[in-house]
Amino acid sequence: MKEVTVKELKEMMDKKEDFQLIDVREEMEFDHCNIGGELIPMGVVMENLEKISKNKKVVIHCKAGGRSGTIVQMLTAQGFDNLYNLKGGILAWSDEIDPTVPKY
Repeated sequence: MKEVTVKELKEMMDKKEDFQLIDVREEMEFDHCNIGGELIPMGVVMENLEKISKNKKVVIHCKAGGRSGTIVQMLTAQGFDNLYNLKGGILAWSDEIDPTVPKY
């Protein structure tokens, strides 16, 4: 599975690279804190495949990297080859990039 670190993601954001960021956490988690990704909760990803780009890099994240890793594996089996798991998830983002993002 391909992964990016939070530092690599921050660099991609700072350079305004053309990529899609997808948050697969639940809506209440997203409402508590988020880093600007598009919310597609894990339970409805398979019904929303049309929302996921096949033409550019797609970074998928969750709280710590487990759920997003599962989604990357599921979507890779569906033919996606442009997906990256955010290593450590939003917790790593809070630890390494922006401590104002609350942990839970």
